[in-house]
Amino acid sequence: MLPRMLTNLAQRKEGDMTRVPILTENDLPENEKQFYTKIQAKRDHVAPPFAALLNTPELAAQVAAIGEMLRYVSPSISNTLREAVTLTIAKNLKCQYIWTHHVESALQAGLDDKTIAAIRDQATPNLLNDEIQVFVEFTNQLLVHKLISQETFSEVETHLGKKGTVDLIIMIGYYATLSYAINALEIELEEGIKPLLPE
Repeated sequence: MLPRMLTNLAQRKEGDMTRVPILTENDLPENEKQFYTKIQAKRDHVAPPFAALLNTPELAAQVAAIGEMLRYVSPSISNTLREAVTLTIAKNLKCQYIWTHHVESALQAGLDDKTIAAIRDQATPNLLNDEIQVFVEFTNQLLVHKLISQETFSEVETHLGKKGTVDLIIMIGYYATLSYAINALEIELEEGIKPLLPE
């Protein structure tokens, strides 16, 4: 069964289509265009992952709203740490789309090439500064082991407080949800964008 599944995956990779339509506002009935507008409100455009999620419009808007809450309404986590966590999620879940789109954001947020490479290569902790390492370790533990040690939890709570720590957990869930959706729906990078996460 597994070899057949891998063969099917390889065949699908040769195609250039997602498993569901990438919808535009014009593809939606009038009573559902509001959800497209809500997603677009705080973004320059509706990116392919959300355009694919618009196959279930109301839920897509709710997912997008969580991201907006985390970034604009309740920004407990600094841009630098948020991008470090996002890249850690993309690496763990092998999400090329999120990794590639967030490398530039990470650089703009203050992460250097060495730190990004350490996250990409899952390098030893001494290649990351102490604060970033705590957040990367927190994320790794939750995604890999499905649990977080009390020591790691307490370290993050010292940085963020209770509210910020819960925000972080929700943020990990948010980007994990997007990663799973992107991978399951085979959403590819836009034309002309070079993939930055080695397979």
